Amino acid sequence: MSTYEIPVVPGDGVGPELIDEGKKVLDAVSEVFGFELNWIDYPFGAERYLKTGELLSEEELKELSKYKAIYFGAIGDPRVEPGVLEKGILLKIRFYFDQYINLRPIKLLKGVETPLKNKGPEDIDFLVVRENTEDFYVGIGGTAKKGRTKKELEVERELYDIKFGLDIESDSEEIAYQIGVISKEGTERVIRYAFDLAMEREKEVFSVDKANVLSEIYGFWRTIFSRISKDYPLVKTSFNYVDAVTMWFVKNPEWFDVVVTPNMFGDIITDLGAMIQGGLGLAPGGNLNPSGTSMFEPIHGSAPKYKGKNKANPMATIWAGSMLIESLGEKQAAKAVLGAIEKNLSERRALTYDLGGKAGTSDVGDAIAEMIKEEI
Repeated sequence: MSTYEIPVVPGDGVGPELIDEGKKVLDAVSEVFGFELNWIDYPFGAERYLKTGELLSEEELKELSKYKAIYFGAIGDPRVEPGVLEKGILLKIRFYFDQYINLRPIKLLKGVETPLKNKGPEDIDFLVVRENTEDFYVGIGGTAKKGRTKKELEVERELYDIKFGLDIESDSEEIAYQIGVISKEGTERVIRYAFDLAMEREKEVFSVDKANVLSEIYGFWRTIFSRISKDYPLVKTSFNYVDAVTMWFVKNPEWFDVVVTPNMFGDIITDLGAMIQGGLGLAPGGNLNPSGTSMFEPIHGSAPKYKGKNKANPMATIWAGSMLIESLGEKQAAKAVLGAIEKNLSERRALTYDLGGKAGTSDVGDAIAEMIKEEI
């Protein structure tokens, strides 16, 4: 029997109760398919931070590096200034483990309504592969006011491009700037991952960027995409501007198979994807390092107003758990979990308020775990 040790970060708000239901379902499927999951809980989050001032230490990160996959709940607490927990825990894990792929399945399950007219599960079933460590999220930037040094002024003049005739020193009281950075290595690896996925699906990759305006950074992206595409002659490709893609996600979601995109645009279009697949309660995600430590989580926040009320929808967290065990090689078990989620939705056996039901969080976990046992 295979045994997997899984570190768990329940986090804040509704995170712990959602993770409990995820573990319940994964324990059920592991029993059916003959493998074992050993859960190792870690207390990273608001409570520890408020008591001790600790976020996530280097030693703790090194300890997490022993494992293949992390199960993550949610982070964020109104008692802590926004960004402190998110940057100090969630983003720190992503960057420390170089989780350079954010994988988002955009899939409408049977039994779920989409806000898109005349669209069904056969129309909405694609993957978004978002680069997860570069672009405008690298944190290079700042602000400046009048009275800047000569060196600061020279940098700002270069950033603004003086050919537009703007006299920064006399006309601008204060400026802010952010620099986007993508690397050859970082771009190559995420694009190649997308092509490999496409070879397992419908053999089509859609690249998303804004090269018509940000031509330097995204022209570079397109050059690398074009070069890599030559290694996959069976895969159909196309370039798409991000503003156009937001239209086509709504009008013709059936066009898409695998979408690959730089970090910032991926952040935006995946939330649109979540809505067309039924909402945040049905939207899982994976932060992947295929050769290292990955992390799986629902994409929604910690919803502190629902904490302890047994009200939040756990299905995104359970679906993220399905992605986690699939990454460990338990593909049939992962498929069974997703099938049970879909059966629950179709039969409307246990649905939370956001899906028009009256079930509690734990009721949904119980129902899905039971369905897994029924199906085998």
